[in-house]
Amino acid sequence: MSPLVKEFNDYRTRMNEVILSKDNLVIKRLWNLDTNTYAAGALDVKTKELLGLVASMVLRCDDCIKYHLGKSHELGVSTEEMYEVFAVANIVGGTIVIPHTRRAAEYWEELAK
Repeated sequence: MSPLVKEFNDYRTRMNEVILSKDNLVIKRLWNLDTNTYAAGALDVKTKELLGLVASMVLRCDDCIKYHLGKSHELGVSTEEMYEVFAVANIVGGTIVIPHTRRAAEYWEELAK
């Protein structure tokens, strides 16, 4: 695992543990809703992750982008598929998404190593 990917995953895990240890019911319910949203249903998990990635890119959330890239990689999304997702995000979000696409491409390359 590349240092970039390891650093993101370690930080995310550590901080999620801190936040969840505070036992806030609203946060727990929100995070549970998020988990359940990405479960298989009428749409498969891969499609939902790619939708989440496009939304994250358009909303310009780099942490969210990395998370969805990691999940997409785990689900076997190909580089060709990923660049089509990048294209959708750029057409929907406009040129302001380009810097996030650069960082997403960098992270995707690290995942592919």
